[in-house]
Parts: sequence; C-alpha cells; structure tokens
Amino acid sequence: MQIGLVTDSLAHLPLDTLLPTVSELAITIVEFGCGNWSPAPHLRLDAMLDSPAMRREFLARLQAHDLVISALNCSGNPLLPGTAGEESRAVTSKTIRLAGLMGVRRIVMMSGCPGGPGDVNANWVTTAWPPEAARVVDHQWSQQLIPYWLGLAKEAGAAGVERLCLELHGQQLVYNVRTLLRLRDAVGDVVGANLDPSHLFWMGADPVAAVAALGEAIGHVHAKDTRINTTVAAVNGLLDTTPVDQLVDRAWSYVTLGRGHDASWWRGFTESLRKAGYDGVLSIEHEDQSLSPLEGVRESVAVLQQALR
Repeated sequence: MQIGLVTDSLAHLPLDTLLPTVSELAITIVEFGCGNWSPAPHLRLDAMLDSPAMRREFLARLQAHDLVISALNCSGNPLLPGTAGEESRAVTSKTIRLAGLMGVRRIVMMSGCPGGPGDVNANWVTTAWPPEAARVVDHQWSQQLIPYWLGLAKEAGAAGVERLCLELHGQQLVYNVRTLLRLRDAVGDVVGANLDPSHLFWMGADPVAAVAALGEAIGHVHAKDTRINTTVAAVNGLLDTTPVDQLVDRAWSYVTLGRGHDASWWRGFTESLRKAGYDGVLSIEHEDQSLSPLEGVRESVAVLQQALR
C-alpha cells in the first residue's frame, strides 16, 4: 500500500512548497480537492478544464517530485435543495471531466443528502420511526438519490473514470456499509467506498468489520483517526453538535493518527484491507484541531510506516 495525502491537509502551503514537502515526508501519491467543501488551494478547476497546457504543466510538476494523483475530491452535497445543490452538482460534473482529461480514474466524494418533500434544507433521517421518517427516506432514495447517481455513473463512464468513491459520512444518505451497498446495487460497480475509519468510529461501527463487509467495493481509503471522549460520550452519546473546536466538551474529535488508535490498531486495519484485496492508497487527512497541519501529517506518516512494516 502507498502512503498518500489529501493535499487540503496542508492547505496553507502553496503548490510549489507543497510538492517538495510532501516528497520529503516519503509520501508518493496525492489527492487534490477541486471545490465544493474544499477551498481547492492547489488546483484551479475551471482553468485546468480549459487549458491542456495547464494540465500538462501541473502533471509535469508532480512528476518532477515523483508524485502521482490517487484521486480528485469534490466532496459536497450535490442533492442540497436550491442553487447551492445546483452549484455542487456543477463542480462534481466538472471534476469528473477533469479527471478524465488527466487520466485520473477515481473521484472521492459524498452521496449527497436532499430534503424531504418540500424541504429547503437537507434532511438526514436516522430512525425508522415515527412513520413519516420512513416515507421521507423512501422519497429521497427513489426520487432523488438513485436518479441522480444513475446519471452520474454515465458521466463517469463517458469520461473514463472507473470509480466514484463515496465517503461513509453522517448527514449523507450513504453513511454506512448497508447504504453504500444499496446504492451500488442500484447504480453499478462504478460506485465504491472511500473508506475513512474516523467516520465509522463516531457512528459506532467497527472499521475492520466494515472492510470485510465491503470487500471489492473499497476503491480508496482515507487515513484519519477519531478519539472518543468517553466521559462525555457516556452521558450524551456520540451524536454531537458541539462546535469542533470545543474539544473538552465534545463526545468525539478527529485527531492525528495514533492519538485515537495506536499503531497496532492501524496495523490490523491495513492487514484487513489486504485480506479484502485492497492494495491502494492510504490517503492521510489531517483535521486535528490541537496540532499543526505539518506536525500532524508527519506523525501520521510515522504511524502508517510502522503499521505497514
């Protein structure tokens, strides 16, 4: 497996500084944000779509540092009601087109979460009761999610993109193994998982069990950790809207690799990926509020190097 990086993790570095820094960290493969929830600090989506010369120059700069692209990332909510959803869908389609033009075969994104009938905001339903909850979920899947994704699969095929890798994330219709496989059954094998164990931790799932259940549906992996604040979680549970910078008061927080689960856990996780047939990238995503980005990425690389020995 290769150690990679979501380059938004070092968003403060300009591209000319980012590339040698990444190379010096023994990272060989990178994932670029293209817009939506990413500020896209290193890649200008519209300009690169319009300029073959800019695309060639961008790839040449990566090659000069022995780097390749694992995926382009356009995570956002393409099913959000109103103009925000339209804008997100446009960025998603542009990202797929750019990936095809650059020979990138994977897109990392999220499924989207629409509203229910007549809603103006996203509506993530997490229970089967009362009865209207089930009716909202059925409407979201049959009338919005599946039709959109059938169209997106055609866009990916036309562009030469082989896999749309979905983050299993809260506030999305696809948020666990069951919902990922449901969408994959409806749309086809172009739908895969971008497996990020940090999300599964706070939703109460076991990432190793998820790996076994997903198998060949895993198309990309993020390396990010979560620390559970057991004192808070014991009282309030894991569903938590406390601001992410209030670390002491939250039930859980994203942390640098090793600060939630040690290297032995990550070794077991990578071994489970190998058993499932995955031998791709482990793309580090730094979202630790308590540590500087560069220090966090450096620690994460060290943990993965130990885990992969």
